[in-house]
Amino acid sequence: MARKKNEYYFDTFVELVDYSCRAANLLNDIMNNFDVEKLHDKMEEMHAIEHAGDQARHVMIKKLVKEFITPIEREDIMALADAIDNVTDAIEDVVMRMYMFNVINIRERALAMTEIIVKCCNALKQALAEFHNFRKSKTLHQLIVEVNQLEEEGDKLFTEATRDLYVNCNDFKEIAAWDITFYYLEKCCDACEDVADAIENVIMKNS
Repeated sequence: MARKKNEYYFDTFVELVDYSCRAANLLNDIMNNFDVEKLHDKMEEMHAIEHAGDQARHVMIKKLVKEFITPIEREDIMALADAIDNVTDAIEDVVMRMYMFNVINIRERALAMTEIIVKCCNALKQALAEFHNFRKSKTLHQLIVEVNQLEEEGDKLFTEATRDLYVNCNDFKEIAAWDITFYYLEKCCDACEDVADAIENVIMKNS
């Protein structure tokens, strides 16, 4: 049986967050198999994912402009699409900063923060796959809570990672590079929480 026409937007949310998951997995691969000589190529690969996500979002917006009736309010569709796009952008920003500031080795807590980003994106993908059924879903709320808890864990890691950097590192260039990189890793967690908040906002408005 064909899916209802108005589920196009819900399907597109899943498509958009899939780009976020791909970006998170690539970041995880970069961190765990770090090779400074390959970082520029990895940055280009990341940009290709981000660009594809942008293109999918633009297609959705063109359709939205022509629609008379939408399954949820237009501004909520736009807010959620933008929030998901921001996750992919934030992940790309991490790799760009690593390249710009010439990161040459990976710090342990960066691996842990990246793992949290991957978990956040996976939880968001599960949540958005369930989002079309938001009025009756028994799992959506718990997935939102999971993202919020992961974001809190990311905040704590960011605090400890930054302290460890300034206490135990004596290389000014490394401090500068990782201070900004940790900041952008934490922004990824914040961006994921923004998506969860946007989903929750739709649920509250339509309950």
